[in-house]
Amino acid sequence: MVQGPSLRAGVGADGDLLSAEGDWTAAHAADLDRLAHAAPPQVRKLTIDLKGVGQLDTFGVWALERLRRSVVEAGAQARLAIPPDARADLFAGVDKALARPHGLIGLRDRWGDLLHRMGRSAEAFAVDFAAFLDLTGRLTFCFARGLRHPARLRLRSAVHHLDRTGLRAVPIIALMCFLIGCILAQQGFFHFQRFGAMDYVVDLVTILVLREIGVLLVTIMVAGRSGSAYTAEIGSMKMREEIDALRTMGLDPVEYLILPRILALIVAAPLLTVIGNAAALYGAGVVAWIYADMSPAVYIERLHEAASHIDLEVGLIKAPVMAFVIGAVAALEGMKVQGSAESLGLGATASVVRSIFFVIVLDGIFAVLFAAVGM
Repeated sequence: MVQGPSLRAGVGADGDLLSAEGDWTAAHAADLDRLAHAAPPQVRKLTIDLKGVGQLDTFGVWALERLRRSVVEAGAQARLAIPPDARADLFAGVDKALARPHGLIGLRDRWGDLLHRMGRSAEAFAVDFAAFLDLTGRLTFCFARGLRHPARLRLRSAVHHLDRTGLRAVPIIALMCFLIGCILAQQGFFHFQRFGAMDYVVDLVTILVLREIGVLLVTIMVAGRSGSAYTAEIGSMKMREEIDALRTMGLDPVEYLILPRILALIVAAPLLTVIGNAAALYGAGVVAWIYADMSPAVYIERLHEAASHIDLEVGLIKAPVMAFVIGAVAALEGMKVQGSAESLGLGATASVVRSIFFVIVLDGIFAVLFAAVGM
């Protein structure tokens, strides 16, 4: 039978006595809050006896400690008479929390906390990088095995994901690249007309689109659209224990789930890059015709003079590498999802953020490498 908490005043061998009785648990929070301020007035030495306490939890221990501290703050002595069979871990936890220093953190503590967080971040990065290398090796092995035994390659699944990540992404990517091409051309004509160099706007836009802007826009859109979808799909399978079921049936999740998705991205990214480049250059041509009064024939002629197969190759070489990184990051974040919706949301967010970050880093690395080889 549940009995509410109470305090019974009396006189002990060495001073005043308060006997705690009943259940001191969170279920009686209102009563405990009232009893925590119920110390008898004008006491010099008080003992709080806990022999009559029934059930006890952390909330009750905090109430008893608040009662004792209120007596001490009034200038008297107070102690808790804890029986041997009491929950020693609860009292130890409260004592540890109370012993923790409060107030402003000193300069040394701030530097220590900063170094601690830097160390934890470096450790997490090392773990993620090792997982990325492991996944890369497993994907390479699965793909090589699939080439030897084509029946193991899930081409139907790869074509399905190619339709989702490639064909269905054409409208939004074409629209975004078209608008970016319009903006680049408009800004170029607006500023270059001060120097009488409007003819060079076509060269600028062409080189930027073919080498940098086109592939960056496409891969960032792929990371936000397909990378997050991959993370959500794999994370949902992990939450529903479908991946464990695949392992139980003797199927490799990397070969069965991840490889077809990454193959679809690797094939789709260069194709989408070509479509995005064409849309951006078409948008620049529309602006050149309407805004700068440049005829389409002149624009196409300038475009032929400015464009080169090397610029196109640079963008197309970047696309599959960036697509592989996007797919691998999305798969890793999906495999890290735990059993909650919050974990799934955090995984999808981390997938998009990290993919975009690595895409930009890779673009910078490729720029240095291509400059070194004269491309």
